[in-house]
Amino acid sequence: MKKLSFYFLLTFFLVSCNSTKHVAEDEYMLTQNYIYVDSVKNKSSELQKYVLQKPNPRFLGLPFGLYFHNIGNHEKPKTPIEWGKKNPRSYNFIKTIFSEKQSIAYAKSFINLNKWFLKYDAPEIISKKKVKRTSDNLWAYYKTQGYFKSKVDTIVKLHKDKKATVEYHITKGKPTVLDTISIKIESPVLDSIYKNSGRTSLLKTGNQYKDQTFRYEAKKVVKLFRNNGIYNFMESALGFYVDSTRKDNKTNVNFIISGNRLTEQNGNYIEKPYKVHKIKEVNVITDYSFTKKDKTHKDSISYNGINFLAHNKIKYNPKYLSQSIFLKPGEIYKDTLRNLTRTHLKSLKNFKSTNIKFSTIPGSDNELKMDVFLAPIEKYTLGFETELTHSNIRNIGTSAKFSIINRNALRGAELLKLSFLGSYFNSNNGPGWEIGADASLEVPRFVVPFGWSKFVPKEMSPRTLFSIGSSFQKNIGLDRQTFTILADYKWQFNSKKTIQLEVFNTQYIQNLNIDRFFNIYSSEYNNLNTVAQVFYNDATRKLNLPDEAISFMNMVSTNTNFKNTNPVEYNSNLNILNRYNIVTSDFLIPTIAYSFTYNSQSDFKDNNFSFFKIRIANSGNILGLLSKKTNANNKKTFLNIPLAQYFKTDIEYKQFWDIGTKNSVFGFRTFLGTIITYDNSAIPFTKSYFAGGSNDIRAWQTYELGPGSRNTGLEYNIGSLKFLTSAEYRFDVFSKLKGALFIDAGNIWDITGSSFVDEDSTFDGFNSLSDIAIGSGFGARLDFNFLILRLDIGFKTYEPYLNDKKWFKNYNFANATYNIGINYPF
Repeated sequence: MKKLSFYFLLTFFLVSCNSTKHVAEDEYMLTQNYIYVDSVKNKSSELQKYVLQKPNPRFLGLPFGLYFHNIGNHEKPKTPIEWGKKNPRSYNFIKTIFSEKQSIAYAKSFINLNKWFLKYDAPEIISKKKVKRTSDNLWAYYKTQGYFKSKVDTIVKLHKDKKATVEYHITKGKPTVLDTISIKIESPVLDSIYKNSGRTSLLKTGNQYKDQTFRYEAKKVVKLFRNNGIYNFMESALGFYVDSTRKDNKTNVNFIISGNRLTEQNGNYIEKPYKVHKIKEVNVITDYSFTKKDKTHKDSISYNGINFLAHNKIKYNPKYLSQSIFLKPGEIYKDTLRNLTRTHLKSLKNFKSTNIKFSTIPGSDNELKMDVFLAPIEKYTLGFETELTHSNIRNIGTSAKFSIINRNALRGAELLKLSFLGSYFNSNNGPGWEIGADASLEVPRFVVPFGWSKFVPKEMSPRTLFSIGSSFQKNIGLDRQTFTILADYKWQFNSKKTIQLEVFNTQYIQNLNIDRFFNIYSSEYNNLNTVAQVFYNDATRKLNLPDEAISFMNMVSTNTNFKNTNPVEYNSNLNILNRYNIVTSDFLIPTIAYSFTYNSQSDFKDNNFSFFKIRIANSGNILGLLSKKTNANNKKTFLNIPLAQYFKTDIEYKQFWDIGTKNSVFGFRTFLGTIITYDNSAIPFTKSYFAGGSNDIRAWQTYELGPGSRNTGLEYNIGSLKFLTSAEYRFDVFSKLKGALFIDAGNIWDITGSSFVDEDSTFDGFNSLSDIAIGSGFGARLDFNFLILRLDIGFKTYEPYLNDKKWFKNYNFANATYNIGINYPF
């Protein structure tokens, strides 16, 4: 029976893989487009945009969407009655056993299944019209680049298997260059603004003709006038006149700017000269809704010349809301200030829509009334987030976060957020859970003493965030409790650059059950027993938990005789003791940090952009100067709590390219992080680096890899230096299913210089580059627009800790790592 099922599925798959199954006799399926520019094959994404007909999308070189479509049949019945006539035995059997209603449902299930298959990509049939239009598009494109005498020839190659390819052969010819460029401004007002600006035209003699340059020039000129009070200036007032009669591949350009604008009066169009507009009146409606737009405003306040109005009661403090209005009465109109007002109001996260309208003051042709319509979001909103978790320590688990947001909490558009989180998971040591809560207040301005807020102008959308929270873990490690309090400042330096300053980010970590250390980290206990067996010369010796194991570590660490006679076991004991002290120690982590972020992505659809972030942090510097006390391990303390003292730097760079085919993106990411301690401080476990996981090196689980060329077998592996780089190719498969191919490389090392750390774990300059692990694999993603569900399968490609055959030794599904994640890994 199993063999029968296998052969049935194999036959089923082979039938579907006949890609031309639904191609008619006189039709041909497109399999490839080729573009040749001056006889050289060209694969640039720029030209691909003008190709109207493309082959069926492929995954791993195969058109799976087309295969699914071919499983369906266009000739199958479309209604239950037709299906019953086509399949009388099945239809009547169900009808006899059950009822006609059930037989109709039975027929519909087959009909719907067939429709579901046919929804996938049908074979892309060669269209002569689309080939001709693509040829015209390519010719038109090269004309915009100054190749006025270009030529495009098409060759359609038909094959016997109902497949076809199309070749586009482009001959560019000589480009046209700009010769004499003259500008004529017919309006005295516009002429004065243009000359006083001192701007340099983008059109330059000797440059190659390009349509894009003319469009950029037009946009910059429009922007110039609209930012100097010419509110009603439009691009239609600009004219570029190119001399196309010359035979020497050169052209003269006349740039003319009209001196009047057309306006409609009583059904007639008349010309009026341009004038500089000023803002006369500013009205801000703080509770606008379409249903109340014609009703009288019951409340009004005037502040700094701005009128604040409301249908009910004004709930926003005009002093703070006015800081988001950058066009004030008496000022010249500027487009940039209009856009800045809209952006700033949206950044308050208090309004679901912001609409700004301008109208001319009656009786005046150069004065404007500005109306700002703000539609508030509900004051209280609820949020709910869930996540799957998995690591080398934790088996599969789940977490959830519930949030309550109070907008305009203090009448200054502040956001007060209360969050409650919980998680549950299972591990080799049994189930565990975590609960926590935090409260944050986000203020859309700087809250600082001594007037320091003036150093960051309000145009940069300054923001202050205060937060306090606590969490409690049970059966997760050592039953840790964490308290966090922070104050940070963030501002948008420009549209691409963001700066963040954490001036008071303090975390207190308290371990509530350190006696469970060896129960949780059983590999450490096994290694310590190995040392004990050598020390006591007893192959069956096992240390009692927890007291004997802890006292044994401390005793051996001071035993000079054992150090001399058994150096390997002695160092192993020191390593275990060092990790024990780090993991079980309470820590106070007062951090000051600076972050700079550059992101050139214009919107979420932009697939050609770069991202760069650097974060420099210091912990314990100020408190370290105030405190002179140390504990038994010679670690500096504050209020008898060990103080984390380190400098930490994280640098991340990402680059993405749209590579031409629909929604295909190539992404690259690299990360470098270092932690340097001082004053004999240890690095808190939570601040150390780790390698592996769904957003890291995906061929290894979280905490599994490293450090260096070590294969410790421990439940966790951490380091003070990390390097990571990834490359990923993302592409469409069919419908909402996306595919990915990826390579990850990196590792962690120790750079503390501690005597507890062995050589294999320590970074040793260029020699340590051989420790870089490499993983590769493929993934599938379901794109629901609002989130992406991700499955990545990582294969261990290069394992630096192996003694021989480090490449591809465990490159198989049995040793692969399966990662489930939300959204993209980077």
